[in-house]
Amino acid sequence: MEPGSRGAAPGGVSVSVSAVLPAGGSGERLGGATPKQFCAVQGRPLVSYAVRAMERISWISDIIVVVSPENIQTMKTIIEKYGHKRVTVVEGGITRHRSIFNGLKVFAKNEFSSHLLQKPEVVIIHDAVRPFIEEDIVSKVVMAAKEHGAAGAIRPLVSTVIASAADGCLDHSLERARYKASEMPQAFLFDIIYEAYQQCTDYDLDYGTECLHLALKYCKTNAKLVEGTADLWKVTYKRDLYAAESIIKDKLSQQVCVITNVKETLAQVGVLLPESLKSQIKVEAISISLSKNDSHLQNIISGQCYNFVCVNDKRCAIQEIQELVDMLEKSNIPVLYPVVLILVHFSISENNSFSIGVEDLTTIKKFARETKKKNILVYGLLIQYK
Repeated sequence: MEPGSRGAAPGGVSVSVSAVLPAGGSGERLGGATPKQFCAVQGRPLVSYAVRAMERISWISDIIVVVSPENIQTMKTIIEKYGHKRVTVVEGGITRHRSIFNGLKVFAKNEFSSHLLQKPEVVIIHDAVRPFIEEDIVSKVVMAAKEHGAAGAIRPLVSTVIASAADGCLDHSLERARYKASEMPQAFLFDIIYEAYQQCTDYDLDYGTECLHLALKYCKTNAKLVEGTADLWKVTYKRDLYAAESIIKDKLSQQVCVITNVKETLAQVGVLLPESLKSQIKVEAISISLSKNDSHLQNIISGQCYNFVCVNDKRCAIQEIQELVDMLEKSNIPVLYPVVLILVHFSISENNSFSIGVEDLTTIKKFARETKKKNILVYGLLIQYK
């Protein structure tokens, strides 16, 4: 599903959308002094992954991150370090619901931000410790909220829910097939969820956890439930951090960016490569000159793509490849794992002799040795084309 322009939801429906990410938890269940949203996964704070996931959805206008007062500067540092855009940091409350309410107030009251942001028609609420979220499920939830007033992702229950009696013995169990686990993201017509929070009792603000319930209780809005994917889970315990790291490593090995910069006569060859790879790996294919500052390529790099195939037909494209190396170095992603650059050089020749000379090979080898020091591994492939 292709996104619309910034601030416009997909599917051709004109609707303004913003997101609120509560990130004020203390992480008691995780253990340790660092709240889980600021724990490093692959050298990058967990909250940064969640922000980046929302940031990559072009039709989300503003991203509000709500943090505890003592972590405001930490969050601002993360935003600056990782180059996040469209993000406003807001001081949270003492509970989850109070923090979300503060995040919503940015669109209604100046006291929570230096300037009043434009009120969206639909607002997404998503936990900052749920880093794995794709645009497709966000789109479905947003469009369901547009139609029904509220919507939320759900998943099947993994375990049966039971209730215990006062003596600690089993009282009864619930029929698992009838119940679902409430997940994130959730989305609401802004006026509905804001009114619900305005009417909310102190008890619900202090002890409640479910936003969909507030919309139902205070605004009589029945949320549409949208079946979510298995990767919507929340990082809660220390073991979840290890699981998150494993998933990220797996993702790094399953995405490649194919960059082609060849003459028209070889363009078809450049197209066949990404097409043949698509059945095995996620492919981003772009046709540009690396000497130009391409925003699409910048977005791919900031999205933590670690594998690149550069296809060219120039005699020695080291200068252009250096442009890519410089972009990788300047990017704010930590290169904890090697970035792989595969240089595919097409050489048109009328005879069987290689057109690349010893001097060029020496230059490439020297270049590869230098980039290896930066944890960037360069490999070369010469294809003779007759």
